[in-house]
Amino acid sequence: MTSEQTLVMYSGHPLGLFPSTPDAPRAIITNGMVIPNYSSHEMYERLFALGVTMYGQMTAGSYCYIGPQGIVHGTTLTIMNAGRKYLGQEDLSGKVLVTSGLGGMSGAQAKAAVICGCVGVIAEVSADALEKRFVQGWLMEKVTDLDQLVARIRKARRDRRPVSIGYHGNVVDVWEKLVDEMDRTGDLLVDLGTDQTSCHNPFLGGYYPVQLSYEESRILMHSNSEQFREFVRISLRRQVAAINRLSGAGMSFWDYGNAFLLEAGRAGADVFKGDSASSEFRFPSYVQDIMGDIFSLGFGPFRWVCTSGEEKDLVETDRIATEIFESVLKNEVPPPVEQQYNDNLRWIKEAGSHQLVVGSQARILYSDQRGRIQLALAFNKAVSSGTLRGPVVVSRDHHDVSGTDSPFRETSNVYDGSAFCADMAVQNVIGDSFRGATWVALHNGGGVGWGEVINGGFGLVLDGSEDAGRRAKQMLAWDVSNGVARRSWSGNELANETIRQAMKEDDDLRVTLPFPVTWSPQ
Repeated sequence: MTSEQTLVMYSGHPLGLFPSTPDAPRAIITNGMVIPNYSSHEMYERLFALGVTMYGQMTAGSYCYIGPQGIVHGTTLTIMNAGRKYLGQEDLSGKVLVTSGLGGMSGAQAKAAVICGCVGVIAEVSADALEKRFVQGWLMEKVTDLDQLVARIRKARRDRRPVSIGYHGNVVDVWEKLVDEMDRTGDLLVDLGTDQTSCHNPFLGGYYPVQLSYEESRILMHSNSEQFREFVRISLRRQVAAINRLSGAGMSFWDYGNAFLLEAGRAGADVFKGDSASSEFRFPSYVQDIMGDIFSLGFGPFRWVCTSGEEKDLVETDRIATEIFESVLKNEVPPPVEQQYNDNLRWIKEAGSHQLVVGSQARILYSDQRGRIQLALAFNKAVSSGTLRGPVVVSRDHHDVSGTDSPFRETSNVYDGSAFCADMAVQNVIGDSFRGATWVALHNGGGVGWGEVINGGFGLVLDGSEDAGRRAKQMLAWDVSNGVARRSWSGNELANETIRQAMKEDDDLRVTLPFPVTWSPQ
């Protein structure tokens, strides 16, 4: 492969190397691109069986996955900001978070809960998944008895010490036990609640019904799929019924963007405001209530990989990032922006001690346009000077300001009617491709499931050259401002303020701004 060729990937199939130019991306990746009317679960299973498409998820399918570190960081920020929003507290000592899942992505919840200082209770049906997180050290304790779990929650609340407790069993049993305990004693033992089962794929191992053991479910989902589906629907209805009781008593619950409320609603659970004809859920998506404002400020999951593979290079990039964030905070910035920089400064200072690296020497933090560009240019300079022993690849999660159109997650706080439109994500990939990205990817599916989302990402190699610096400035500015401009046009005030500031700093940026109209019936 040369610098005048581009690799074309069709849903995992290498179509070939095609002539291009040095300024063109070295790889173009698409995953799961299906004609919209045929983008159903049933059609996916057929096309996947034929070997003509694949589920690219998000960063995995765009060659940007860095292991669980990304979701640990995102979950940490989510819990911290949930505490601020729902509980009005910075200090989460003694506060209890109940959730489910200790798998590849959801396993981050145990680590994040402890980083945030709260009591994390995580149910997991797979003994292997639970044991893996326990041996890894992310899960501090494990129990198999519900009475023992309740006793441990009570003690943890009194002690006010960070702890992660894994329950080997079904989360529905946990929710119903907490309701029984509330009815018996009057004590609400949970403050925050969510769910990270893989509900985007509920009938093929993403969700395990409470009526069956883990092993029974593995058999039945294949031997009698329709009966298994009905068990799942009943289990979802029971889970929501218990959550509703606890929520009515004061617990704050949010959907974690895993299609939990969507699939529960399809199962007939009581998740809608008003009647089931409504599309508005009684519980918010975490993007609506927590992360949406962060995206509107232009902050999102920026990440990098040290291609030298050397830990000392990663340590040096952490130092550079700390220096840049501290420098930004010395200037006058709006309070919401200052809070995000402070949160991520704390994260980057502590990241090395959390043992988050799996494989590649990689790091993630949330930053806005200014921070991303400054980080990229500083890394590029460090490569050029020899301070770093190899190039740095910068990227981001697709779950970002501009990267994903997903009406039940990333764009759930877009209220102008365009939440079901995918122009932003598609335009983002196209724009990244000719502004300097080394590779770009566009996916159907990811996070909330096949047919429910269009998302994309990129990789940009910083090799120390002036050209790499030019690419970084051009591409990273677009990669953030695209989504901020869209959110501004939809009526988001934070995004409007953010994009106005960006235009002041760049004379070539001209964004169509909304004109607020006050209307009242005559």
